[in-house]
Amino acid sequence: NMLNFLINIYTTAIYEPILNLLVGLYNIIPGHDIGLVIILITIVIRIILAPFMHKSLKGQKEMSVLQPKIAVLREKHKDDKAEQTKAITELYKEHNINPFASCLPLLIQLPILIALYQVFDKALKGNLDGLYSFVSHPGVLNSTLFGIVDLANPNIILAIVAGVVQFWQSWMITKSQNTEGMDPTMKAMSIPTLYILPLVSIYIAWKLPAGLPLYWIVTTLFAIGQQHYFNRTHVPKEIVVTAKEV
Repeated sequence: NMLNFLINIYTTAIYEPILNLLVGLYNIIPGHDIGLVIILITIVIRIILAPFMHKSLKGQKEMSVLQPKIAVLREKHKDDKAEQTKAITELYKEHNINPFASCLPLLIQLPILIALYQVFDKALKGNLDGLYSFVSHPGVLNSTLFGIVDLANPNIILAIVAGVVQFWQSWMITKSQNTEGMDPTMKAMSIPTLYILPLVSIYIAWKLPAGLPLYWIVTTLFAIGQQHYFNRTHVPKEIVVTAKEV
């Protein structure tokens, strides 16, 4: 049936490649440090996702520039929500902007994150079923980072660091947004979300094998670096609100 078909695709296209990449790198890295392997895998995944992330950041920036016009449309059609939605949708279409494009990296990352959890959980417990014929079975994996942190078990320090970098990224996004035309509900939620999501991240990371928070720390730092670079190099054209539009 369809569910089994999707599970087979997920296993073949995501889970097994990540498992074999992890074990393959573990076999060749001096010291067989699974923590370094996780960091390298994270960098590889982020490089693959970089074009999608760039497109998402571009869309977010362009939407932020449109906020003054959106504010005008919200005020102009404040008594007709259907007309307001239609006008804003036409504005997006006029400027070739997809408001849902920013969700694409998250949707792509979700199955990868699930696969990483399963790979770390199973591999660090000695279950390496799914290895390709050309990838050597390493036996029992050394589950530590630099021989200090056991990544097979929860670690509160890595959980807190994951929450801190999550806050840093959220703060950068909030700081770069133009809230002038933002939906009032979204605007009201933005500040609580800035503080609540990192706390939720800490709680979840504390309950998971520390390999997952390590991945999340590295992937978030990579995203922060990419966002910082994008903000410095990409300056969208200014959009002016005319008297006629008001």
